[in-house]
Amino acid sequence: MAYKYVFGPVMSGRLGRSLGLDLLGDRICSMDCVYCEVGATRNRTCERRVYVPAADILRELSQWKEEGLEPPDMITLGGLGEPCLNADMERIILGAKALFPGIPVAVLTNASLMTDPEVRRELCAADVVLPSMDSLVPEEFTRVNRPDEAITPEAVADGLLAFRNEFKGKIFLEILLAEGINDSDENLGRLRIFCQRLAPDRVDVVTLTRPGTVKGVRPVDGEVLSRWRLALGGGETRPDGRRAHAGKEMSLERMTAAVTASLSRRPQTAEQLAQALGADLERVRQAVEALEKMGEVTRRDDRGETFYHGTGHVIED
Repeated sequence: MAYKYVFGPVMSGRLGRSLGLDLLGDRICSMDCVYCEVGATRNRTCERRVYVPAADILRELSQWKEEGLEPPDMITLGGLGEPCLNADMERIILGAKALFPGIPVAVLTNASLMTDPEVRRELCAADVVLPSMDSLVPEEFTRVNRPDEAITPEAVADGLLAFRNEFKGKIFLEILLAEGINDSDENLGRLRIFCQRLAPDRVDVVTLTRPGTVKGVRPVDGEVLSRWRLALGGGETRPDGRRAHAGKEMSLERMTAAVTASLSRRPQTAEQLAQALGADLERVRQAVEALEKMGEVTRRDDRGETFYHGTGHVIED
């Protein structure tokens, strides 16, 4: 069946084969990052409310489980927007754990709502939290993350430090670098001190690998990336090459629905889709090509690779 809020699995270097839950249902976020792979934010806000009820998401997750596919390595709250904006987040975390005992739950977050003690309390129900902190230089922070006006990098950093003292699980900090925007030596120096204070379980310094929101935003080169990783003690862990074996082979209808849902959240190559879904590459290509002919998917060549996008993904000029 087609799902509205459950998508993937998606192959993640940090989380393995990750089944995604979309808590917003639209591009609703507290930021509008220039590199965001799901497209420009439609509604930039810091207002917490029940954008999608926990019951709707957990109903879909239960139906996904009943299909008998291979369980994922991780269930990850993320999707089209900032999951911490959903006031039902804690219910969703606990509900996912009840449906899939023994499978950890992760939350992808831009960390902007870590300033709220209630958000930090709810996040403590997760097993892994993956916050981002791209710059501690205010001007760079504004340029790269384009946050709601109420958000400052100093407040976000303080919220993360408070969360570190409250959370018993693992913190995987991500820093994404864009050429000429947040790759300054000043930012590196500030983040080095911050990482020493935060003491995350791992630091991932990455750069753009897929088209972002704003056309012309470029990745940093390998020398810059290596220097930052060395300074911050981080390094991106890549997939280990394990191929997921589905509990049963997907029907073409099921695969097409899974591909559509996955591409609506992030651009991917056919190879990435096949690895994440544990499916035959040729069958995935057939599904993508059929969706392209129907106008549900578009393609974009970027640095020698062909990425497929859901039609809702918009790149600014």
